[in-house]
Order: sequence, then structure tokens, then C-alpha cells
Amino acid sequence: MGLLEKIFGTHSENELKRIYPIVDRIEAMDEEMQQLSDTELKGKTVEFKKRLEEGETLDDILPEAFAVVREAASRTLHIKHYRVQLIGGIILHQGRIAEMRTGEGKTLVSTLPAYLNALTGKGVHIVTVNDYLAKRDAEWMGQVHEFLGLKVGVVLNSMDNDERREAYNCDITYVTNNELGFDYLRDNMVIYKEQLVQRGLHFAVIDEVDSVLIDEARTPLIISGQSGKSTKLYDACDILARQLVKGEASGEFSKINAIMGEEIEETGDFIVNEKEKNVNLTEEGVKKVEKFFSIENLADAENLEIQHNIILALRAHNLMFKDQDYVVTSDGEVMIVDEFTGRIMPGRRYSDGLHQAIEAKEHVKVRRESKTLATITFQNLFNKFEKKSGMTGTALTEEKEFRDIYGMDVVEIPTNRPVQRVDLNDAVYKTKKEKFEAVIEEIIEAHAKGQPVLVGTITIETSELLSKMLKKRGIQHKVLNAKFHEKEAEIVADAGVHGAVTIATNMAGRGTDIKLDDAAREAGGLKIIGTERHESRRIDNQLRGRSGRQGDPGESRFYISLEDDLMRLFGSERLMNVFNTLGVEDGEQIEHKMLSSAIEKAQKKIENNNFGIRKNLLEYDQVMNEQREIIYEERRRVLDGESMRDSIYHMITEYVENVVDSCISPDVDYEEWDLTELDVNLHATLPIKIPTIEDVKGMNQKELKHLLKERAVKAYEEKEAEFPEPEHLREIERVILLKVIDAKWMDHIDDMDQLRQGIGLQAYGQRDPLVEYKMMGYDMFGEMTAAIAKDTVRLLFNVRIEQKVEREQVAKVTGTNKDESAAHTPMKREEKKVYPNDPCPCGSGKKYKQCCGRKA
Repeated sequence: MGLLEKIFGTHSENELKRIYPIVDRIEAMDEEMQQLSDTELKGKTVEFKKRLEEGETLDDILPEAFAVVREAASRTLHIKHYRVQLIGGIILHQGRIAEMRTGEGKTLVSTLPAYLNALTGKGVHIVTVNDYLAKRDAEWMGQVHEFLGLKVGVVLNSMDNDERREAYNCDITYVTNNELGFDYLRDNMVIYKEQLVQRGLHFAVIDEVDSVLIDEARTPLIISGQSGKSTKLYDACDILARQLVKGEASGEFSKINAIMGEEIEETGDFIVNEKEKNVNLTEEGVKKVEKFFSIENLADAENLEIQHNIILALRAHNLMFKDQDYVVTSDGEVMIVDEFTGRIMPGRRYSDGLHQAIEAKEHVKVRRESKTLATITFQNLFNKFEKKSGMTGTALTEEKEFRDIYGMDVVEIPTNRPVQRVDLNDAVYKTKKEKFEAVIEEIIEAHAKGQPVLVGTITIETSELLSKMLKKRGIQHKVLNAKFHEKEAEIVADAGVHGAVTIATNMAGRGTDIKLDDAAREAGGLKIIGTERHESRRIDNQLRGRSGRQGDPGESRFYISLEDDLMRLFGSERLMNVFNTLGVEDGEQIEHKMLSSAIEKAQKKIENNNFGIRKNLLEYDQVMNEQREIIYEERRRVLDGESMRDSIYHMITEYVENVVDSCISPDVDYEEWDLTELDVNLHATLPIKIPTIEDVKGMNQKELKHLLKERAVKAYEEKEAEFPEPEHLREIERVILLKVIDAKWMDHIDDMDQLRQGIGLQAYGQRDPLVEYKMMGYDMFGEMTAAIAKDTVRLLFNVRIEQKVEREQVAKVTGTNKDESAAHTPMKREEKKVYPNDPCPCGSGKKYKQCCGRKA
């Protein structure tokens, strides 16, 4: 704590002082609430809604509403919110992050702001990290809300659209971050309004907010369709990657070097930067790639795919490791291991072709590359909420990121009972072998006295190594890692039983409390052993936080070696000097303040680096986000059944403007105009007569545009006159516009992705890649909207009255990058079948057979 904080108090302490008077008012109502009958207590919900309609605010009714929820929890769940939980509820209602230690009852805390904000009728989303927790919390905490007359829903991966729609229409909806995001994307791909499942994004309470908004922020949600791309290029690049030689650069290679124009001496064919997790070809490497593929210049636009794929192959070989980043199943499938939880993620695939590059590396079947149909980052998804809040045991270390990116501050809430857990200094060894032997001895010692032990590892490989070592020593234990995650809940529940030894990859089982039995308490409580420091202090704190819940005894210690990745890459050489100076012998354990300080500095360095990467990702994604907003808004107008007539006329006149500009310069005299070229270009889309040279005599370019626009508008008015019922053409306009927008937008997503992959080359020209990406992205979006206008106009001028035009999705969805059980779920019809006498889904008010269902 700094000097100013000692004098003026921390941010959290100052914020809590403002909240305590509100908490006092809530607690003062306790006796009054207890006196109410069940019927009177339930009647409060109707009373609160009426008061809000009459002008009171949520803040006005907060103390009484919280007191009502507190009493309802007491009657339904037989648990009453502690004072610290009331504090947490107020923080959440204010749209902030409540940092509460593990075991402090965060799940119960969420009932307070959820009930209060649901009174507006706009809906509340409680976001969890997996289906199990969403279902558990909806059934458990839902009892409180339903007692008070609110409807509670839960969205699960296995549900069909009708079930999802019903859940989202409830007052309070429990849903995972993935389902929420994919439903948002799918809603912006539907072709009828009736197919939408979500309503507005009003207020979200995000459980394990650091996991959702920090850990997963670098992985966008992606809905995929089938692509026609060949997979042979991946195999070819894999063959070449095995032939290229890894080199080194003098000094760290980064984009800054390139922007500053600094010369970097390179050896070999490519340079790997482990810290920034990227690969760059050297000049020699570029020559070898050009020779291998018989091309003249790798940097040419037409060679973008080769350039992209050879980097992917080099990344697969040098930065992606088997049994750490992914596993290969017995039937030859490459499956991703979540770096934060250590779990296998079924159905999920690395994007941008990296998954295919790994498949080529592992000599398994390279699956067809999917096409991205829709995508969004969690950062942009959750920033769409009018108000959002979050709970976690560990957020303070990332407070700057929450503030800068999400506009949320973190308030640290004191524990209900003092923390009894003892956090011991790190034990440091020279080698991994010595470290693991020390870990095993420590486990055996604790096990002998009946103390439960939870061992946290970063990789599957380490968990399996320790398991083998324990088996040799005859110690019974359970392993919870990516290969056995289906037993997760059971294994976590048993981890606090006296004598239990549990090895868990990273933070598997997050969201489940480990409860101690009496014998385990007597033996000293849960002992946490970390086998390696994680890149993030927050992940280490999560592991520590599994012990010492609600005043339970416990202890934690991390075991580190100078061979660990963190120490090797980010620890200074001074550490080895400390060891040598102190004359540390082989196998000897050392604890030293300098060592602990160096480790923390290394972690801070990585945290800042990762924050920079996530912030950079957001800056790039912001370009796509602005474009996505425009496209989705236009789609929504179509779905709402708006007349698109004015938009179509604008497209027609804009198209004429663009064609005239491309064929005729405003500075050229009419006698030199190439009317033949103009005729060829316009006639491909518009059935209008091009004026002769006599017709344009004495005209300037502006007057020519006016003449052609008049003719184009008249031609479309004639097309309209062919349809006896104007609404028939209005629906055809909506159908065609929707189809063209979707097709062009999906191609644009791919194009922007390719641009993003290759934009790094701009740095070599001493330009800022982000600025270039924004400028080029803006131009590409302009080209796309022009293409939408051209195709829409062309199709509309060619439509015939007897032609049957129906809405249809332009691409078949084949999955998402985070599918879990979806692959095993029976297919269900997404929307109800429309029969001839049913109201037409377009919203015209006519029967389907008399509107969009008219037969030719």
C-alpha cells in the first residue's frame, strides 16, 4: 500500500464508506419484513412496479427491495444474506465489479440486483461460465425470485429456438457467456422477425467476470459455414515448414523496431518470439518460400494466402505444443485444451486456419476450412448492455483493464469472517526434477496426517507426471484435467475430505466450493500446492482462494524452479546469480524476498503485455464493430417489415453516380465522353436508354448524372407498376436486400480477416498497421456497400411478377468455435412450418398463400 493510500484510504475503502449507510437501512428493515405474511411479502413486487411507474427510481426502492429479497431467501432457501453480501449486491446494481473471496456466497449476492432490476420489465441476464452452473443457479436461486412472483428462465446448449425464446422472455435469465453471444449472432442471421430469440440487452450480472471478460477476451465468438477452400496448401506449407531453419535476431524483434526503421540482423529462415507468440520470416526464409512455390514476390496481394499459411505452419511447429495447447485423440482429432481451465473444449477449433496447420503437423486428416458467417468479441458483446456488473474472487490485479475497456471499477469487499489461510513464501529450486520431488514429499507428509491436498498444475503433462510419481509411492489420488473433466463436479466436491489428494489442471472446477469435513479441519484445512507460477497473478490467487473459505483453516505454497517457462522467459539472470552467491546446493530449497519480488515483476510484465494484446485486439475489432452495427441495423429494418422503397431508390441513384464517376471525368468536355463504356457498364444492371452525343450536347457531368438518375427512377416506377399489389414488391425488395446483404457481409468478414493477417507487413513500410487497417477497412466497407447496391438493383430490375421469391439463409451454419454438446443434439426445426392460410411471416397482415406464398 502506497503512502497516499495509507493516509486517504484505498478506492475500495472509500467506496464502501458511501455504501454502509444504505446497508444499515436494509438491515434496519429486517424485523418489519419478518412480520409480513407470505402473501404480503409477495405483494411487494406489484407495489414496487407501481412505484416505479409513478416516477420512483430503482435507487429509491433499493433498500426495501433488498430487504424483501433477503427475507424471501430466508423463507425459501433458509439462508439470509450477510452484511457483506448486501454490500456486494449494491456494488452490482451500480454497474461495478464486486471482488469477493471464494466461499463468500456470490451466487446468493446476485439475487439482490437481479430482482431489483427485473422490476423494470426489461429483463436481467445472469451470465455464468458453463451450463452446469447456469442450470444449478437457476433452479437454486430461482426459488427466491419465483416466490416473489418473477419468472426465471435458463438457456442451455441443448435447447431449441422456442425454448430459448421463452427463457429470454423471462424476468431473469441464467445463461452462459457463449450461449448469450451465439444467440446474439444467430439473431442477426435470421430471415424472419419471429425467429428472433433475444430481446434487448438491458442489465447483465457476470459471474466469474474475470474469466469471461479477461481470460476469454482474446477469443472471438465465431459462427461458421462450409468453405470451398482446398486443404492441400496446409500440407504443402507443413512440408516446407519442416525444412526451414529457426534463427535468431539481434535484439528483440517487434513492430516498433520496424516502424522506427531499425536494422535487425537475422539468422536462419524465421524468427520465433515466444513472448509475443509470433513468427516472422527472415529475408532468407522469404526467398525459400518463393522458390518452393515458384512465385516471384511473396508480398504480392495474390500470394496473401501462401504468406498466411506458411506463418501458420511455423506457428503450429514452434508455438503450439501437444498435450499442452491441444491433444490428439485416438481417432485422429485435434482438440483444444483451454489454457485457463485445462479442460478439453469439444467442437472448438482454432480460427484463421491454425487448426488445419496443426492437423497437417500431426499428420491427421486436415478438415475443410470453415467460412466465418458471423463473429463478435466478448468485449464488444458485453459493451452492448445498457448496464453490466460482475463478481469474482480475483479482479483487482486487472482493475485498469476493467476500467479502460469496460468502464467498470473494482470494489474489494471484506470477508464475512477473517481469512485463516496461511500463504507461505514460494519454494524455489534449481531444476524441475528437484521441484517435483519436493512437491511429492510435501503431499506425502500432509496425507500422512489426514490433511486434504489440492495440487494445481498448468499443463496436462505435469498433472500426469505427478500422478505417476504418486502411484509409485502408493498414494491414492484423483486427477482432474482436460482428459477427465466429465468427473469434475464429483472430484471437486470430494477434495476437502480428510486425506484426499487431488491434482487439478489450473482452475478446473471453478464455481464449485470445496467444503471441509471436521477431520480435515482438525488436520489443518485444505493445503494448496501450486507446481508453477502462472503468467497471471490472478490465476495464482484463484488457486490459493480454493482454501480458507468462510474462516476455514488452510495453507498455500507455490513451488518454482529456474527451468519453469515463466522464469526462463521473464525472470532475470540475477536469480541464478542469487542462487550461486548463496551457494545453494543441488536439491536445496530456497526462500528469499528477492526471488519473490522478481517473480512478481515477471508476472506484472506479462500481465501488461497481455493487456496490451487485448487492447490492441479491441482497437482492431472496433473497426469491424462499427461496420457490424450498420449492417445489423439495416437487417433489423428489413426484419421489422419496414418499407425499403426509399433505400432502393437511393441505391439506384447512387449506383448511377458511381458508374458515371468511373466512366466520365467531371473535367472532360462532353464531346470526349466515352458513352459506349458508360452504356456497357450501366446496361449490365439498369435497363435504361443511354443518351446519344446529341442528347448530351452542352451538358456537364453533373447534368448527365441528373438525366440518367431520372431515367433510372422512371424505369423502376415502371417495374413497380407491373405489380398490382405494391406490398408484393415491397416484400421482394426485403427478400433480395436481405440475401445480398448477408452474402456480401460474410465475404467481407473473410476479407477483413485476411487484411488483418497481412497488415503487419505495413510496418515494414514504416506505417502504423492499425491506422492502415482502419483506412483500408473503411475503403473495403465502402466497396462492399457499393456492391450490395449494385447486386440489389440488378436483381430487382430482373424480377418478374410471376417469380416466386422467398427468404432463405445464404449459407448453411456448420457450427461455432465453441460448440460443446451441439454436435450430439438431435436436429429440430428452427421455426414453425407456415401453412397456406397462416398469417404471412413478413408481417403484411395477409394470408401466406396471398402474399409471399403465392404460387407462380
